[in-house]
Amino acid sequence: MDTFYKSLGNKIKQLRQNVGLSQEQFSDLLKISRVAISQIESGARKITAEEITKIAEVFNISTDILLNAKKDMEIVLEETKEKTPKKEEIRINVPQKNLKKFKEVLLYILNKIGSRPNIGETVIYKLLYFIDFDYYEKYEEQLIGATYQKNHYGPTPKEFIKIVKMMEGKDLTKVQGKYFKHPQTKYLPLRQPDLSILKANEIQLIDNVLNKLSDMNASQISEHSHNDVPWLTTEDDKIIEYESVFYRTTPYSVRD
Repeated sequence: MDTFYKSLGNKIKQLRQNVGLSQEQFSDLLKISRVAISQIESGARKITAEEITKIAEVFNISTDILLNAKKDMEIVLEETKEKTPKKEEIRINVPQKNLKKFKEVLLYILNKIGSRPNIGETVIYKLLYFIDFDYYEKYEEQLIGATYQKNHYGPTPKEFIKIVKMMEGKDLTKVQGKYFKHPQTKYLPLRQPDLSILKANEIQLIDNVLNKLSDMNASQISEHSHNDVPWLTTEDDKIIEYESVFYRTTPYSVRD
């Protein structure tokens, strides 16, 4: 049992460091002390079922992946050299074309609304989801084509953390802060987007989504996403299928 908690604690530590969270920031998200975080990561403290669920939500993975030391979530960006996996992995391949578009759409969003106090990471996740799924419903083809997982707080783009890590310091900067006493991760752009990557109808749809939803805070936009058919018809922790968008109801449908 001690070996299990040491292995689990080490995995949690690696996940925390991979997403750039300090122990103090992590403790704020879990609502436990920093000392408890240190004990968990060293394997000196057992983790409750409730804490395991919360930790999985923070990292946007299932509890099954968190508890299984042989199963990791691996995002493969085809712009970088692909490594041969040593463990059993869930792999999501991101072609260079999609990677470039992801970056420019994110920068477009950040340049337009990123400085607003309500626009943190959670809101950006949901904006990207509605941009992708609205475009697919309207034009039957993908705009960014990110992979969205259903978790407690709403649809989450699995590629986001790894792509943003590539962009930090060059395309954008990451800022940790608080919004009404809640921890908030913000991203601020360091350059303008390359609009030659985006078509006119893509920009128009992005603007429509921003005009409709960007005034919402994290709780409001998460709740809004929970009533969309793609979310409702997907099991917890599973990938949300784009095809489910064609069964949307009013007021979510964007088809004429």
